Amino acid sequence: MNNLPPELENRLNAALMARADWTALADHRAAFRLFNGFYEGQPGLTLDIYARTLLISYLKPLDIPIDDIQAWAIKLLPWLESVLFKSRVSGAAGTGVDRVLFGRDPDTEISENDCLYAINLRMNQDASFYLDTRELRKWLKQQCSGWSVLNTFAYTGSLGVAALAGGAARVVQVDLSKKFLGMALNSCNLNHFETKKMRLMTDDFFSATAALKRSGELFDCVILDPPFFSSTHKGRVNLVTESGRLINKIRPLVKHDGYLISINNALFLSGADYKAVLDDLCRDGYMEWTTMMDVPPDCCGYPETINQTPPADPAPFNHPTKIAILKIKRKNAAAIGHPG
Repeated sequence: MNNLPPELENRLNAALMARADWTALADHRAAFRLFNGFYEGQPGLTLDIYARTLLISYLKPLDIPIDDIQAWAIKLLPWLESVLFKSRVSGAAGTGVDRVLFGRDPDTEISENDCLYAINLRMNQDASFYLDTRELRKWLKQQCSGWSVLNTFAYTGSLGVAALAGGAARVVQVDLSKKFLGMALNSCNLNHFETKKMRLMTDDFFSATAALKRSGELFDCVILDPPFFSSTHKGRVNLVTESGRLINKIRPLVKHDGYLISINNALFLSGADYKAVLDDLCRDGYMEWTTMMDVPPDCCGYPETINQTPPADPAPFNHPTKIAILKIKRKNAAAIGHPG
């Protein structure tokens, strides 16, 4: 029985209606955000669909019975075969609560833009697959034919897999976790890609970039998608105050007229401040803007469903996950035999 508070039920119904094109897909193999409470009226509650699995996430303490959310979803989406609950809330239940509430085990693969991705919704506190970079995966698939691609902070490697789907000649995936990188290999196998085209580097970002510089290898496209903060004995990542430093660290690995994709997901860094950092880096003429990529509307809400805003205004980006595609020029391009 559904005993949801009427105001929340109305918001959930509005979110569901706005995503009718997603929920009506015949094969139910896609992944999308069904409800983003931070934008759509219930901060801390997120509902995601992965194929026929509903993932209910509590990112802060909420006085909403999980069973009522489950009942609402199963009634309106009768094709659901599994409901998984995850919580990052500390306290009596502990951080990292993870349990199946309904049906079978969660799905282990999804389809996006005619490419398959392996997922493990129970592997860690995240879902093993980031929905907000969907348009970037589409861009990589469209652009990467014949390219060499470096994907740093790769996590489970979905961006690198998208590059392989687009015909990339070589992809290097870098992450500290061998377990996460193993998912990239699973995705390759699902798509019957040549795994010899993909190198998995289980290493710290700073060590890996130093080793690649020593090797002299350059890439047509380099992806920089770090967590907003991390620290190892090799170096520190702080996307609020030091995103420019990371970009300068990795831009020497980009070929002349190659692309650097910089992603900043710091919630408290405004879009204007991040753009100012990138504009400053572009002033020397060796880096230039090409694309400011939007996060898909299912991830951040639709005009008719949004009723809250993030703590820092992401404009001119449309979401705190701020995605910029930049073109790199090399001072010594002629000397090393690159065109231009």
